[in-house]
Amino acid sequence: MERVEGVLRALALLVGLAVVAGYLAFLYRRLVVAPDAPRVVRRVVLGVLAVGGVVFVAAAALLRNGDPDPVRPLLWLGMTEIALALYLTLGLLLLGLVVLPLSLARRSGTRLRVLRVGTPAVVALSLAVTGYGLVEAARPGVVEHEVSSPRLPAPFDGVRVVLLTDLHVGPLHDASWARRAVGMVEAQRPDLVVLGGDLVDGSVEEVGDYLAPLADLDAPLGVVFVTGNHELMGGEAEALEWVDEFERLGVDVLRNESVALTRDGATIALAGVDDPTGTGALAPDPDAALAGVPDDAFTIWVSHQPRQGPPGGRADLQLSGHTHGGQLWPVQLLVPLFDPTVAGRDDRDGVTVITSRGFGTSGPPVRVLAPPAIDVVTLRRDPEGEND
Repeated sequence: MERVEGVLRALALLVGLAVVAGYLAFLYRRLVVAPDAPRVVRRVVLGVLAVGGVVFVAAAALLRNGDPDPVRPLLWLGMTEIALALYLTLGLLLLGLVVLPLSLARRSGTRLRVLRVGTPAVVALSLAVTGYGLVEAARPGVVEHEVSSPRLPAPFDGVRVVLLTDLHVGPLHDASWARRAVGMVEAQRPDLVVLGGDLVDGSVEEVGDYLAPLADLDAPLGVVFVTGNHELMGGEAEALEWVDEFERLGVDVLRNESVALTRDGATIALAGVDDPTGTGALAPDPDAALAGVPDDAFTIWVSHQPRQGPPGGRADLQLSGHTHGGQLWPVQLLVPLFDPTVAGRDDRDGVTVITSRGFGTSGPPVRVLAPPAIDVVTLRRDPEGEND
């Protein structure tokens, strides 16, 4: 079995290297061959592509393999290349569509002039957009929501729930990133803090110390956590280690279960479910998460992925993350193929759904038109039943 796994890993590596080499060949052709660039430009571009390819392959190999601290600059550069490649590809394909009619009309001179102007413009614009995305990803903000319901007990009117999700500490973000998130959460003076999954990338041994600032989180109604798909990427055993680590930090982990939150003699329910990618002990069980919750109780449902709503719409408010708001435009346009909500507020099956864009990044440390954020939900009692 080990021999078979070794062969499969080797084949996967070869396929990956072939894909990278093929993509670099595509870039070389579109950047210098098509516009018939001078020899010196060809040499420079070839050198840049070769170095970029080596950096990306090295970063991909080291991404979740060992202590990221010594190689973090390399990881940042390699993963940033993903965003740059996206915008280069989109720009070059668009430029190809522009010159296609000229090629069909055999107007080679005009086609060459357009390519010689358009190709450097695509490169410059791709670099500019990627640079902007690096800045945007480093400036998390606060998104405010207000949710009204006649089912909310009067003592809970004005309660502030802070949703922090998709922190993604690990290869690209260390403890300082978690400390920044905790500071922003505390500044909102929350009554309840919900950690919506995907807080880590890596194992407890490698990146567990980065989450130490979470121990400083404190809220009158508690601090709770549900698993995301990234906590589960290392397998069930590693995921259970993360569950233990969160509990050690003083965070209540909701594993297909609910808790009663009490304030001034009134009670609401808070239910959390494991991520859909979970298996074994961490397999999701939505019905178990709502077991024992009274039908007339105002209920907050917490699931990492927006598509994992409460069964039968048996909740008043759903808090989710996972989508990153698309993270890189125009990926936002593809998110609805997998999740019913990209970001912000939605109403589904009678449930108000708040989907956070998340605090960190997955893959490239870049965000374009999807700024990072924590979400603050203020609960309001609406005795007349108007839900704004």
